[in-house]
Amino acid sequence: MGAQINTDYSKVQQNYLFSTIAKKVSEFQVANPGKEIFRLGIGDTTQPLGQTVVKAMQDAAARLGDVKTYTGYGAEQGNLPLRQALANQYTSRGVELTADEIFVGDGAKTDSANIQSIFGLDNIVAVSDPAYPVYVDTNVISGRTGSAGKDGRFDGLIYMPCNSDNNFMPELPSRKADLIYLCSPNNPTGAVMSRERLGQFVDYARENKAVIFFDAAYAAFISDPDLPKSIYEIDGAKECAIELNSFSKSHGFTGVRLGWTVVPQKLVAVDALSEIGFTTPGQINGLWKRRQTTFFNGASNVVQAGGLAGLTEEGMKESRELVSFYMENARIIREGLSQTGLKIYGGTDAPFLWMKTPGGVDSWSFFDRLLNETRVVGTPGAGFGQAGEGYFRLSAFGHRDKTIAAVESIKANLKL
Repeated sequence: MGAQINTDYSKVQQNYLFSTIAKKVSEFQVANPGKEIFRLGIGDTTQPLGQTVVKAMQDAAARLGDVKTYTGYGAEQGNLPLRQALANQYTSRGVELTADEIFVGDGAKTDSANIQSIFGLDNIVAVSDPAYPVYVDTNVISGRTGSAGKDGRFDGLIYMPCNSDNNFMPELPSRKADLIYLCSPNNPTGAVMSRERLGQFVDYARENKAVIFFDAAYAAFISDPDLPKSIYEIDGAKECAIELNSFSKSHGFTGVRLGWTVVPQKLVAVDALSEIGFTTPGQINGLWKRRQTTFFNGASNVVQAGGLAGLTEEGMKESRELVSFYMENARIIREGLSQTGLKIYGGTDAPFLWMKTPGGVDSWSFFDRLLNETRVVGTPGAGFGQAGEGYFRLSAFGHRDKTIAAVESIKANLKL
């Protein structure tokens, strides 16, 4: 017998959701040369980086060109000034973290995929439904699930429904879960978990010895002061939660790549090899550090210089201006499409809007209709899981003129 592939890859969809969308759009453009496409689909940023960030990265790159200031590898956990600046950001929101609890990486997507590797394969995983595909696909590929059923759901996963009846906030797991993925503000629905609901999940995790992976990549878009931006705003969360975040959307680093993961020293989990049956404080933090030093050589030192600049007073001012720009796009989309009678959710504390497909049409059929009738590209809800069927995600990460043109095209051309 020769080299064998990982057959768990065969369980996931052959093509990643956004690759399928790109293929469909390309085919439309070939068939309709010269027709402009309005993109409200993939959540990529479009506005330029803040000049504070750009200047810092230019200076960092220039230092690499001088033997006196050249630097090679940095700390795998991230440069200390950046980690301390991130800790200070949490302090400003009433959350006390130390720099050694923060790990700088190349984005929240990467860490949300890799973080599960420090936990055993026998753990039962719970995900929101609908959910960002990476949470599901990486656990399938790792071997934690069976195959998908006819409804597209995988055996071995617990699905926590998010629908209009519960304001798109996930229900607690229907049976005991060990690892729980939460995203707030949520991608794709744009819903933000209330302090009460997030507290219920923290209580559940502590009672069931579970660990929560909390994706806060869109926290900068929350404007309501009553909504938590970090899970650590909830008492007890440091004992049961890992938080992931990113510069991608708050500072426009989607192509630059920089994020961070918080693994508190107080975090504990089950350890079958331990005499007491549990990890000791700091042990999980050490496991993630061991993983990172083995598989990762740290984020680019040039990019980290940009991230540090982005956390200065001027850098944060530029970030707030960027966030405000995209949230104005969200307002334009929400108010414009609501005038047509379409049912729109989200878009108030998140850059995503979740739209009910009209007439009960399935989400991929609506994708085709929207593209052919209005030349607007969105994201079919079914791509985020079975509960996303009948819905459609729109993104506010566009140019202002293109966003306005997309809304006007839908208002003028979509046959409802």
